[in-house]
Amino acid sequence: MQIKALACELPATRGLPLSRFSCADIVREAQHCGIVARISDTTVWRWLNEDAIRPWQYRTWIFPRDPDFARKAGRIVDLYARRWEGKRLHWDEFVLCADEKTSIQARARAHPSLPPQPHRAARVEHEYARAGAWAYLAALDVHRAKVFGRCEHTTGIEPFGRLVAQVMTQPPYRDARRVFWIIDNGSSHRGKPCVRRLSATYPNLVPVHSPVHASWLNQIEIYFSIVQRKALTPNDFASLQEVEDRLLGFQEYYEHLATPFDWRFTRADLVKLTKRFPQTRATSPLAA
Repeated sequence: MQIKALACELPATRGLPLSRFSCADIVREAQHCGIVARISDTTVWRWLNEDAIRPWQYRTWIFPRDPDFARKAGRIVDLYARRWEGKRLHWDEFVLCADEKTSIQARARAHPSLPPQPHRAARVEHEYARAGAWAYLAALDVHRAKVFGRCEHTTGIEPFGRLVAQVMTQPPYRDARRVFWIIDNGSSHRGKPCVRRLSATYPNLVPVHSPVHASWLNQIEIYFSIVQRKALTPNDFASLQEVEDRLLGFQEYYEHLATPFDWRFTRADLVKLTKRFPQTRATSPLAA
């Protein structure tokens, strides 16, 4: 029990210059403070494993600091369920998620990559030369699994505006009753100025900002993670043109295979989540 209690402390509380304990660190500290005279690393690992204690692992976390978190998050969850302000969406209303994936480099490897062979994984040269970087701007139609994307040399209001125009000037969005755009609070599309700018250009566009520190609510981030795994890793591109061709080609490939994400986070889950927030960071009540 004393060994397990030691493993559940932060090393700094004992004056140790460590960020995390390993089994060997725990053995040394246990011997130093007189818990045991001798003990093996294997025994310590076995004891800790009984209670799934792994002090060498860690996860980061953050509490949402948006005072209006519950209302903003609730709107997004409702849109995924095809509801807005308590009413069902019409057939000619659409929901899109949009964001930017920045600094996608073209890494020209010093030697050609080699395909996998029996008993040998594919090989990618460690040394590379940088051949520039793209910002990949994309929008996902949540209920149709349709992706729109473009490569830009930088992010900003104008590049994001070109993505919006790419979507909103073609059917069915051009003639839709309403098109909801779920976006975060990045500088390209932040706050009321963004709402006024987009609404003035496209009267049927409804910007919906997510709460601060809630990118997990934006389904485009799921798509970006798929792009990273399936199209960009390992990074082996001789030029920016190759990167652009891969990204835009993957969009078409993805649309032939994909179905809408099975989003299961509901308002009931949102209520449970907000109850876990510290009282000092309480959020506003959930909208009905």
